[in-house]
Amino acid sequence: MAHDRSGHSRLLVIGGAERYGPGGTAILRRFVELAGGHAAELIVIATASAEPAVLEAEYATLFTRLGAGRVRALRLDNRAQANEPAVVKALATATGVFFTGGDQLRITTVLGGTLADSALQRLVQTGTIVLGGTSAGAAMMSGTMILGGDGPGVTRASVRTGPGLEFLPGVLIDMHFAERGRLNRLLSAVALYPHELGLGIDEDTAILAEGDSFEVLGTGTVTVVDAGAAADIRVPLDGPIALTGARVHVLPAGCRFELSGRRPTIVDGAAGERELAA
Repeated sequence: MAHDRSGHSRLLVIGGAERYGPGGTAILRRFVELAGGHAAELIVIATASAEPAVLEAEYATLFTRLGAGRVRALRLDNRAQANEPAVVKALATATGVFFTGGDQLRITTVLGGTLADSALQRLVQTGTIVLGGTSAGAAMMSGTMILGGDGPGVTRASVRTGPGLEFLPGVLIDMHFAERGRLNRLLSAVALYPHELGLGIDEDTAILAEGDSFEVLGTGTVTVVDAGAAADIRVPLDGPIALTGARVHVLPAGCRFELSGRRPTIVDGAAGERELAA
């Protein structure tokens, strides 16, 4: 499936735990810098959280401490709020919008198809804002969204999926990846949707996706599962999935990945970058 990534989108997709990981607040500091530093106008959306006021306050304090010019919370608890023209007006003045963690299904059911969703899609595609999200706020950025699943094998039953908001088309995003042992469910998801690239993002780790490629940031790795070259995929209604010839890339900070070409670029320290042969 071809995806149009010709726009100027800038997405910071975080695997979680970026507030207290070994890298400190480096990823959040990068978000503030991307949004304009002292001139940044940030909006925090905690729709995913069961305690939105708590996360709104925490991130507002953090972003202010990291040098953001202005930080506001935008409370979107229901679709009526997400369809208010005032929300579009508020988003229009932002340079960065950040989605917190919680339940990703809540984000899509509250925002999907609303005026807020349309405004965000437009602002992202034109490069007017940088869009950031952590945990649930990361998962919702893909077209096919991983909702859950913790089965022991690679099976249909090991993953639950649904439609995301598709800010980053052509990928499946999973978060807290290494820490919660989610390789089985990402493999299961990619076998079910082989046209999508699977991206497993560790905690305190992020991808900065700009146009047709992304760079890895943070202290962990991003695991890319690519079934495009798979020789055979067999997904029975029950029992284990067969997936042969798929590619798996594990990319630490500084490495890049070309989404359309499905090609990683490995950083060799002083030797610089080295593109891997297809």
